[in-house]
Amino acid sequence: MDLGLRVRPFRFPLIVAYDATAWVGATLAATGLRYSSLATAPWRAAVVVGIALATVYVVVGLAVRLHQGRARTGSLEEMLLVTVVAAFSGMVLFAANYTDIMMARSVPVAATISFVVVAGLGRAAWRAYTERSQWGRRGAGAPTRTLVAGAGDAGRDLVISMLRDPGQEWLPVGLVDDDRAKRHLRIRGVPVLGDTWGIRQAVERCRAEVLVVAIPSASPETLARVAEAGRAEGLEVKVLPSTSELLREHVGIRDIRDIHLADVLGRNQIDTDIASIADYLSGKRVLVTGAGGSIGSELCRQIARFGPDELIMLDRDESALHAVQLSLTGRALLDDGSVVLCDIRDSVALKRVFMARRPDVVFHAAALKHLPMLEQYPGEAIKTNVVGTRNVLEAAHRAGVPRLVNISTDKAANPSCVLGYSKRLAERVTSTFAEATSRSYLSVRFGNVLGSRGSVLTAFAQQISHGGPVTVTHPEVTRYFMTVEEACQLVVQAGAIGGPGEALVLDMGAPVKILDVAQHLIRLDSRPIAIEYTGLREGEKLHEELFGEHEPRDVRPWHPLVSHVPVAPLDLTGLDELPHDGPRAFLLDALVGACDEDSTTHDTQDWAELLSLRSDLRDTVGHYDD
Repeated sequence: MDLGLRVRPFRFPLIVAYDATAWVGATLAATGLRYSSLATAPWRAAVVVGIALATVYVVVGLAVRLHQGRARTGSLEEMLLVTVVAAFSGMVLFAANYTDIMMARSVPVAATISFVVVAGLGRAAWRAYTERSQWGRRGAGAPTRTLVAGAGDAGRDLVISMLRDPGQEWLPVGLVDDDRAKRHLRIRGVPVLGDTWGIRQAVERCRAEVLVVAIPSASPETLARVAEAGRAEGLEVKVLPSTSELLREHVGIRDIRDIHLADVLGRNQIDTDIASIADYLSGKRVLVTGAGGSIGSELCRQIARFGPDELIMLDRDESALHAVQLSLTGRALLDDGSVVLCDIRDSVALKRVFMARRPDVVFHAAALKHLPMLEQYPGEAIKTNVVGTRNVLEAAHRAGVPRLVNISTDKAANPSCVLGYSKRLAERVTSTFAEATSRSYLSVRFGNVLGSRGSVLTAFAQQISHGGPVTVTHPEVTRYFMTVEEACQLVVQAGAIGGPGEALVLDMGAPVKILDVAQHLIRLDSRPIAIEYTGLREGEKLHEELFGEHEPRDVRPWHPLVSHVPVAPLDLTGLDELPHDGPRAFLLDALVGACDEDSTTHDTQDWAELLSLRSDLRDTVGHYDD
């Protein structure tokens, strides 16, 4: 048993004795410094004053539980308490000595200052000893020697968390950071050994086994570079989540996870205006359609951070509602008003919900999104993505909702598939209601979301787990990527900065080759897995676009990463006359005609007229069969 454990039962008398001795010693030292001749100094009076100071200090300390574990030994809170109690004791003795002078008036003041220094040094030394002594008597095996990349707030929190871990799983042995001002920094005795370009030298010095990248705001390029440098030295590489994933202020060892492709594809951080977001969400009733989906559920988690008065989660999937409520509250009894079972295709039920709950903000995330499926069933795309969106907007209008954000996709720019056409129509329907009501009804457009259900990463991971092959449509196909957290952060940001009828488009950087994604995942698995090319599917583009042919690309009045695109409204007359279950080519003709931005005629035709254009538009969609 080490010294710390042996003396723990005697903590109270030992710390009182230490402080009392420190008071007497500090008073004697102050007396010796004050008087020029040690022979003539009033040593007896100094002892009396020292004992008096210690007595007052201990009595006041008992009253505030100073020595009885009110604060952790050596903590800032304890030192503040020690300073306050010591200052009070010094003032009491200063006043007593002022009325009945036994020695120079400066002695109690100097003694108080000296005592605070001695008390602080002793407590800090004891805390350092006990924390270090814990290593070697905890845990079943040797801790993993860990090099931490990043000596900022996240790195500091991580090092402290490792040192305090009862399981003694991680031993921080060094840090690397590119800030030259930190080259001599030590965090709880763990030194900065260089920058992220010198990981090899740092590993040689500290003999690390694992590299943890503790830079939540790191760019994808920086993260990839540091990770590759670590792997080159034979280190296992782990990472802290990005700032958009972290829902609390401090990080710890529970946040450490393996690095994966989403980290190096989608960590372009959005500088969110927290003040404006909090202003329009805090204390408001917020409704999310499609709340059980990948985007909807993450939206609910991020919205909950801003303290809405009520968060209403609407979906037609009861199991999905159960899952999102469980992730938010830790309970999922489905017995309160926070979850609403409703289909956006049912306009009557939807209006009833909106009129009863009267939301202040609506995020419309409910949609059908799988391109091949909607190519086969375009009528379903119309009923959910177009008519369903119209139902949500109409219900919002009748309930007086002042703000609505419709979630769109990059496939709505120059659409070439049923999904793109239907989502483009949803943008235009949103613009129509914005123009008619002068309310903040707008759309948000972004690319592929990593981690969402049906994403390419999910498909590739499953194929790799089964031993392959991994299927890629075309060796040159590219896509834009972002994480689900960043996508939802953009959606929330849009509600604060978007104007009525606009579509907001995120600058997602350079597109990524799907082949590179597949090869990277295969390298992580380390097994020889084949790649097969299946060919582009009907309606699928080789390269996705974020902007339509006639849309402005760099209108960014509020945020450097967010472009604002105007969206033409649409005459909704005859929408319900669309034959949702009619011939496939007939539906596609109507969709293409409604979305044809090259023809000013189509922008002004109503839906009934569009239906009569079938023969004129057959050539536009000739590659579709009935």
